[in-house]
Amino acid sequence: MTDEEALIRAAQSGDADAFEHLLEQHYDTVYRFAYKWCGDRADAEDVTQQVCLKLARALASYAFESAFPSWLYRGVINCARDWARSEGRHVAEPESAVEPRSDGSSVEHMAYLWQLLHKLDALPEGLKETLLLVHGEGLTHGEAARVLDVKDSTVSWRLHEFRKRYSLSLNEGGLCD
Repeated sequence: MTDEEALIRAAQSGDADAFEHLLEQHYDTVYRFAYKWCGDRADAEDVTQQVCLKLARALASYAFESAFPSWLYRGVINCARDWARSEGRHVAEPESAVEPRSDGSSVEHMAYLWQLLHKLDALPEGLKETLLLVHGEGLTHGEAARVLDVKDSTVSWRLHEFRKRYSLSLNEGGLCD
């Protein structure tokens, strides 16, 4: 049994310290993904808070059938969808004061990402999640497929479908329909 498995099992059995430690280990990943989904710091904080609350209730159902981060990404996607429906919101405009990025992303790259996210709202179900997991989080097609509970070929098709629908060009300053 790995340390993380032991920590999860302890949290599942009601150990509050283990649950807190588990949250501390994964909080940054949850917030980062929620921020990429929402495009706004305050909204990402709301989604992250919802994930933490739901995690407390849902952790008992985690059956170790997939990697914990994959299960957690699924929870973030579900909370972000619920949040978007309940708020009637779409992706926010990029914040005017973009914080310095520790992951090396440039301001231009972030502006480009916001353009992409705006386009995603009009695309078929599942495409936004697929793009964010593969291109935003760096998951492989197989990892994204496990998070989304689809076949690897579905992930590949979704990415192909997006490329087919939209011509992307950083050199030209954005998206072309």
